[in-house]
Amino acid sequence: MSAPVRRRRRASPLWEPGLIPAPGQLLDWRDARHFDRWQNRPCVLCKQPTPMRSHHGEPVHKTCAETWISANLTEARLGRFASDTQPKRARDNDDHA
Repeated sequence: MSAPVRRRRRASPLWEPGLIPAPGQLLDWRDARHFDRWQNRPCVLCKQPTPMRSHHGEPVHKTCAETWISANLTEARLGRFASDTQPKRARDNDDHA
């Protein structure tokens, strides 16, 4: 009898991703959780070592992710790579004048 086939589920994000940038736009990865200061791992796209991690924990260079988004428009909408969520601005403190 053969072993049951396990389906690989898409890993849930380690923290809440924000918007997916338009092709040619830059990812906003300001959160320190994108940087693994302990270990470089091969980028899932170019195979070169990187300390950067996506919201799903994938090792990936930010520039590789941006290039991938531009080349894979339909698949990019599924949210493999996304920007960080932006904090909401308080409308009370919006006085710049």
